[in-house]
Amino acid sequence: MAIHTIQNHEEMLAALLPDKKNYVLLYKAGNESSECGLSNLKKAAEKLTKLNILLADVSVVRDIHENYQIKSAPSLLVFDGKNYVNVVKGCNDPAYYISLFEETLFNVTTKEGEAPQKRVTVYSTPTCSWCNTLKTYLKAHDIRFTDIDVSKNQSAAEQMVRRSGQQGVPQTDINGEIIIGFDKPKINRLLGIQLNN
Repeated sequence: MAIHTIQNHEEMLAALLPDKKNYVLLYKAGNESSECGLSNLKKAAEKLTKLNILLADVSVVRDIHENYQIKSAPSLLVFDGKNYVNVVKGCNDPAYYISLFEETLFNVTTKEGEAPQKRVTVYSTPTCSWCNTLKTYLKAHDIRFTDIDVSKNQSAAEQMVRRSGQQGVPQTDINGEIIIGFDKPKINRLLGIQLNN
């Protein structure tokens, strides 16, 4: 586990690791919700290694939240390498953060000499049983994917509905093709999953 405190946006950009997911927690010291988020994030990070987590106290660091239009603390910024991809707002329980980190660690695990895989994004919610079934299925077939919890990410939820015309989850984006529900034959076809009878 690597948790570093940063002092400004330039230092943050320099600390983002290429080819990895990076997390930047914007919090406000002394604020109850922020202290909750910070504490729970640290508890989750204790259970996992190989994470790059950066901390920025917005009462000291003034230039990060402005660059990403963040208006509340705590907010956990998620970067894919140096690319900003998501924000998770509010204080979440340690189990939520562990799930977020484990999905990320699953995503970036590659086998030596492995052919490039199609880009897979799953839009889900924690209470959706078909979402969990789908993610378990993908993991069982060593398919790396990004999991976006649309119950906590309003902009991703809106983007999902805009692209598919549907509000229901799970939805899976495989290289730009949207699959609604757990459509196993279509997922198998698009990802080249061969089932042995």
